[in-house]
Amino acid sequence: MHLDPDFAYLTYGDQGKKGTQISSNLDAGDFLAFYAGLKDISSKRLVYGLIGIFVVQEIVAAVSIPQSRWHENAHTRRILPPAADDIVVRGRPEVSGRFQQCIAIGDYRKGAYRVFPNLLKTWGGLNVKNGYLQRSAQLPGFVNGVKFYKWLCKQAPILLKSN
Repeated sequence: MHLDPDFAYLTYGDQGKKGTQISSNLDAGDFLAFYAGLKDISSKRLVYGLIGIFVVQEIVAAVSIPQSRWHENAHTRRILPPAADDIVVRGRPEVSGRFQQCIAIGDYRKGAYRVFPNLLKTWGGLNVKNGYLQRSAQLPGFVNGVKFYKWLCKQAPILLKSN
């Protein structure tokens, strides 16, 4: 099973352009916010919500991870060629995890799923046009990560170390 992120082990792996983007732009102490498209049980509409966060403990090349730890991430559970560009991010245990309840952040507008305008303003914006959230080769990033993180802390999400 490909669990990524894996909230039980607090790992997230990626490769190619996204892996390079992560390893080039993030350091220990930075964060990755995880979101997903979820179906609202009452309206059946798709809503985008934050589902977890990792404050980066370290970013390592997947090929450098010892076999005794391969079970911790989907990118190390498969055989990698020596030149593989897969990376694995490990989250700091005390401040990383899956949220007990998702935090709604966006819905469908202007032909795509996007962050709510009021949140874009509160967070200081994203580096993608108009809060675009759908899959792309470029991961969305916060223009002002500090503003986002302060907002998130005010939401007081309960962090779980489970999938």
